[in-house]
Amino acid sequence: MRIGLITGDPGHPVLAATAALLAERGHEVVAVPPAGSAGELAVAGGRVVAGGLAPTGELADVYLLKARTPRALALAAELERRGAPVVNSAAATELCQDRVRMADLARAAGLPFAATAAAGLLGELVAPAYPFVLKSRHSRRHDLVARVDGPARLRELAERWAEEPVVTQPFVPGTGWDQKLWVIDGQVFAARRRSELASEPGDPGRAADWEPPAERAALALRVGEVFGLDVYGVDLLDGPAEPVIVDVNAFPGVRGRPGAPEALAALALRVGAERARPLAGRGR
Repeated sequence: MRIGLITGDPGHPVLAATAALLAERGHEVVAVPPAGSAGELAVAGGRVVAGGLAPTGELADVYLLKARTPRALALAAELERRGAPVVNSAAATELCQDRVRMADLARAAGLPFAATAAAGLLGELVAPAYPFVLKSRHSRRHDLVARVDGPARLRELAERWAEEPVVTQPFVPGTGWDQKLWVIDGQVFAARRRSELASEPGDPGRAADWEPPAERAALALRVGEVFGLDVYGVDLLDGPAEPVIVDVNAFPGVRGRPGAPEALAALALRVGAERARPLAGRGR
């Protein structure tokens, strides 16, 4: 089986470990840099002959969509149009890039998602009650996520991010630790990480092992059903009466979680095999 990794960083620890497992089992893994646009792809005799999709030019049996840039999403959508399965789908991945659409969908489905308000450009923001959380509307690497305790902090952020479309969320006081749940094809992995919004000093990247209660794991699985995701992350905080979802991420890194590469490899093989069965049936 041929598995394509749509990523600008094939050396990412989880992807590299997954690729190694698949290669050990005799499968071909192809890195697909999302540098070109979907329009640059050409098809001849059912084979993709441009875009660097595979050494032979053929479509892979399944693609794992790790990159979330506009070009990566366009490429994934074009591959889907040509019949290739993509995990996660281009549509589900794109939805998770817009925090307003994400919150609207979650709350409509009854998920306890933090109230998220579109606030226009940061330079024009009329601040809600302090403290509040300020985020880039469009989720991406190195986007804006900040706690705003007063006018001085807001002015400081506006000087750097004046033209940034933003959303606001209520600040949820907590323990200073975020609850991170990652799901790969129904398997839940979890950790607690020091929050970057914590008022007390600490290392935001520091993680601690954590076994989520059954109801939190069930909540994470429900998120995947609502959003149509197979590989995703859910960020939770303890609210006054129930856990509060503050973000959903399509295909996060899932670093340092034993068993994650194995789960990802199994998912790729399952989806690829599901595609192969109807193709084989049409050939008979």
